Amino acid sequence: MPSPPGLRLITAVLARYANLTFGGGSPTIAVLHREIVEKRKWIGEGEFALCFALCRLTPGTNLFAFCVGVGWLLRRFSGAWAVLLAASIPCSVVIVLVTILLSRGHQSPVLAIALQGAMAAAVGITVGSCWSIVKPYVRRTTWVRVALIVGAVVTLEVLYSVPPVRVLLVAAVLGAFLPEKKT
Repeated sequence: MPSPPGLRLITAVLARYANLTFGGGSPTIAVLHREIVEKRKWIGEGEFALCFALCRLTPGTNLFAFCVGVGWLLRRFSGAWAVLLAASIPCSVVIVLVTILLSRGHQSPVLAIALQGAMAAAVGITVGSCWSIVKPYVRRTTWVRVALIVGAVVTLEVLYSVPPVRVLLVAAVLGAFLPEKKT
């Protein structure tokens, strides 16, 4: 890979997507995948997968953890700190202001219907984003393996309410022991 981009560019790109992409962490991370892996080629699929897996294992906001991981890979401490601040402060200010505004109209039937629509859209965006993240790993020889792992994860999460860290650990074990079909 070429030399990493400058700190200002890294911060600008990650801050723009972390603060201006709607739908939550997973859709934002999917957009960041397109931007930093496919378009700019700052990191590879393996490095992206590492940051994604680690951000899911850490407590707190996964998006911030993901951005910090990418910042670390690209510029170590300075990258991690700059990206953390740039990805967290602007959206935190916005959410405080929006919460203040919405809390004043919380009993409005129109607002309640609008929030239900937004919630449904957020779920759809999350499902689509999850597909774009897993898509590079789905091939003719691996789709059954991927489907089994996804099925096990959904079963543990939805039917048995297994905590996310345990689900991720089970998925990691399944991934390690389910052989890939050789062609």
